[in-house]
Amino acid sequence: MLRIFISSVQKELAEERRAVKDFITADPLLSRFINDVFLFEDISAGDRKPDDIYLPEVKERDIYLAILGNEYGWKNADGKSPTELEFEHATSTHRERLVFVKGDDDNARDPDMAKLVNMAGRQLTRRRFSDTPGLISEVYASLVDCLENRGLLRSTPFDGSMCEGAILRDIDNAQVADFVETAEAKGRLALRGSRSPKAVLQNFNLLRDGKPTNAAMLLFGKNPRRFFNNAQVHCFHFLGTEKRKPIASQQPYEGRLLEVIDQAVEFVLGKLDRSVGTRIKSTQVPIEFEIPRPVITEAIVNAVTHRNYRHNGFIQVIVFADRIEVWNPGELPPGLTPEMLREPHGPIPRNPLIAEPLFRVKYVEKAGTGTTDMIADCREAGLPEPDFEQHGPHFVVTLWRDWLTQAVMTRLALSERQQKAIHHVKTTGKITNQELRGLTGVVIRTASRDLEDLVHKGVLVKMGKTGRSTHYVLARKPDTNRT
Repeated sequence: MLRIFISSVQKELAEERRAVKDFITADPLLSRFINDVFLFEDISAGDRKPDDIYLPEVKERDIYLAILGNEYGWKNADGKSPTELEFEHATSTHRERLVFVKGDDDNARDPDMAKLVNMAGRQLTRRRFSDTPGLISEVYASLVDCLENRGLLRSTPFDGSMCEGAILRDIDNAQVADFVETAEAKGRLALRGSRSPKAVLQNFNLLRDGKPTNAAMLLFGKNPRRFFNNAQVHCFHFLGTEKRKPIASQQPYEGRLLEVIDQAVEFVLGKLDRSVGTRIKSTQVPIEFEIPRPVITEAIVNAVTHRNYRHNGFIQVIVFADRIEVWNPGELPPGLTPEMLREPHGPIPRNPLIAEPLFRVKYVEKAGTGTTDMIADCREAGLPEPDFEQHGPHFVVTLWRDWLTQAVMTRLALSERQQKAIHHVKTTGKITNQELRGLTGVVIRTASRDLEDLVHKGVLVKMGKTGRSTHYVLARKPDTNRT
């Protein structure tokens, strides 16, 4: 049985709060799995805390459900409302979070509430509603998804569902044989018994009642487009930093997932700067891209592997002058936040039957290290760390290009000390006044002058105002002359 905490500004959304609780407790399906819905107004006046904040209650619940309107509400001494504190606590304690936003006009909201709505939108999907019946409909759909994700409602996942209208003749047997050969060469498959396409598909649970599953058709189908119009990756290249015409180039890729991944990766690499090394360690000339190839591949593979294929949208890969964005229809699994992707975490594949064959040919790992490897690879290459954000119904990964080249630093007339500072920031992610003094041997005033000049030139961004917490990070700014 699950427990829910409902959070919102009480006076503004009293009707909606009560309606949600009454619906959940009365619904024949939801009430089978949810036995406790917390509302502040149901507590007797004598038991209420003076600050009206119930953070321990948030931690005791499985699901945090927020309803956000226009008003921000009462603020504590730190200028934060109970709703924002409860949201932060639900995030830090890894509660499953559902956020419902009333209305589409964010300009009408209190500025602090607008910030909270925006912050929530960077972390998880926000569902919009206009009236109480609309809210109830969104709450019901979200809670059913929660129950399915937790395995409480036994519906067949997308990748394991039978592909409607598909038969074994729709499988490309040559592709199955190539997969087996590649997986064995990678050392991740030791196939025993029959090597027939049907036997291989059965071995990876890609058949259901003798017919191909959705995963089988996406991986090995002769014509996946016939069954999945949305299984595409659309690649775009813009010369500037915004989505604005003219589009320099664009290409939709569709077909089997392994081929689509390779095509999308090559599209991106073709737009990036590259350097050619020498044959010191190999007979082949090494080529290094401004963003490491494994980082590009990981971002695209993750989108293809973990996207919500029940969503009608496409994956979008967009190359800008200063960054690459990968837009993936869907959201993170329950309990996983964008912040947690920066730390070691276990693998939680949305489509495990798609992920397994990709693992066998070394497109993905099972250790949950993909995002942390991306961060480490970018840092080693002297690049800003990737961003992981939820934008409405899309999960977005942003990879930043190294706009601060030697030519740019020369044009900006950066001193040798300042260039040492830049190298340090690219390597470690930040620099302090004390660290710059240690690198260059200058006094505190000179170090401050060098750092402030870098801020003035738009190279660094100062974090914190005063004290030991003050540090500087690399600005994310495109070099327009590169395009």
